[in-house]
Amino acid sequence: MALAGDTVRLKCHFKTFDGTAVEPTDVKLTIYDTNKQQIEQITLDDTNKENIGVYFYDYVLPMNQSEIIFEFSGVYNNKPILVRDSVKIQFN
Repeated sequence: MALAGDTVRLKCHFKTFDGTAVEPTDVKLTIYDTNKQQIEQITLDDTNKENIGVYFYDYVLPMNQSEIIFEFSGVYNNKPILVRDSVKIQFN
């Protein structure tokens, strides 16, 4: 569990069904609250790219949320591709 106000590194690996790393276009990171309401959307570029299909973003956790849901999305082979996860936030 992370603390409110901390910076966390959100990271994803875009892969095909057989596990091969792929490079999507139009990569975005969208942050949602637990009610699935969008908090923020960030367009990612090569400065957020670690390797083929591996993207990251350093995000400061909000003080007013107990959890966030993050979604990395893009387009690969003319189809949408996305990865979703969540971070529980504790206030200390």
